[in-house]
Amino acid sequence: MVHRTQLIILNTTKVGERSLVLHTLSDEWGRRSFITSVRKGSGMALVQPLSIVDAEVAENPRSDLWRVRSLSASYPLTGLRTSPEKNAISLFMAEVLYRSVREGAWEGDLFVWCVRSILTLDALEGDFANYHLRFLLEFAAALGFSPSLEDLMPFAGEHLSQLRDLLQADFSACMLVPLSGGTRTEIARILLKYLGYHTETRIEVRSLRVLSELFR
Repeated sequence: MVHRTQLIILNTTKVGERSLVLHTLSDEWGRRSFITSVRKGSGMALVQPLSIVDAEVAENPRSDLWRVRSLSASYPLTGLRTSPEKNAISLFMAEVLYRSVREGAWEGDLFVWCVRSILTLDALEGDFANYHLRFLLEFAAALGFSPSLEDLMPFAGEHLSQLRDLLQADFSACMLVPLSGGTRTEIARILLKYLGYHTETRIEVRSLRVLSELFR
């Protein structure tokens, strides 16, 4: 059976010379991996982290690793691909999702929320240095454990007041909460520990280092 579906690319693993395993998130299957054949150049551009693609999924009764084909971009995501800062945030978001949502997990409306988060970042024109922090807070809510200040207190250390500001602000105000680069990085680590505690996963995100360099 062949399904037409939409996938968010979280990560890829090369298999041989012409095949990739795509680690994805979808509305139909939640977190699931598929195999595909991808050409160099434009083909690889389609499967960058956080790309949203339309694809055909061919079921394989002999394997859990189904094949996807006929990939095409659902959205151009020009903002993400042309801005080094947005691209770095998108890599961070993809890595958080990849390392915290388990293979086979299906979390309600998580896919719809992820698409909205990706398109929001793509469309922002400025003042988005705090976006990854807002993403982490909303991600926790999307997983079903909306953080409160009391919940975050055991993880907060000396950053409780900044966390309070981020939690109490609406989206626009959250983007404008004044934070130094170092404080922003520490708050990201706090929120990752909070997420790791609730998902029972040690979430090590290497791309946070890149964000620390870009948003000082």
